[in-house]
Amino acid sequence: MLRSTNGIVLPMHHPDHPNLHVLEHPLIQDKLARIREIGTPPGFFRSLVAEVAGLMVFQVSRDLPLRREMVRTPLEETEVYRLASPVTIVPILRAGIGLADGVSALMPEARVGHIGLYRNEETLEPVTYYCKLPEDVSAGPVFMVDPMLATGGSAVAAAKLLRDKGCKDVRMVCLVAAPEGVRLMHEAVPDVSIYTAALDRELSDVGYILPGLGDAGDRMFGTR
Repeated sequence: MLRSTNGIVLPMHHPDHPNLHVLEHPLIQDKLARIREIGTPPGFFRSLVAEVAGLMVFQVSRDLPLRREMVRTPLEETEVYRLASPVTIVPILRAGIGLADGVSALMPEARVGHIGLYRNEETLEPVTYYCKLPEDVSAGPVFMVDPMLATGGSAVAAAKLLRDKGCKDVRMVCLVAAPEGVRLMHEAVPDVSIYTAALDRELSDVGYILPGLGDAGDRMFGTR
């Protein structure tokens, strides 16, 4: 699902969801299959999540703007290209940490912020309990990372928080997404692009993605 624009190969929009990009690279799909398996132990699960995140961000970042500058090699001066603005990785706690590790391994110069959310059991609305971001987070693109995009409530809340901070380029990176969450994000924050390794079938009655991969946080940290 790739297209070429001005010599740059970009993931295509999903035909049913204009805000969604599904990354179908064979290595991503192979590792996602291992992540889905019920018997994958926590340590291997974490390493696979980080590996998939690194492979995904290679595609997510293909259209980042560049700037020219001069550097001196051991032999002479030459013109080179660097990222035009700083990149910030923002995991949604807690499971997003696993993806953030994989992205930062590929982009060690990126800053890392954190957003923590929980659901109010009376209103069922997400509530922010922690937010720590670079002061100039709006100076460049933000990669918001969370393994699952299920109902979309937490992702929408985090995206709106970043938008309130002045961020203009917010990209959601997740392993699997449900159509319900993709649609909610398109309604609430249509300017946020979603990049996922798989668009799954639906949500269960209790809000789990089907077929999904279970509770990513519990599987990642061995808490269940």
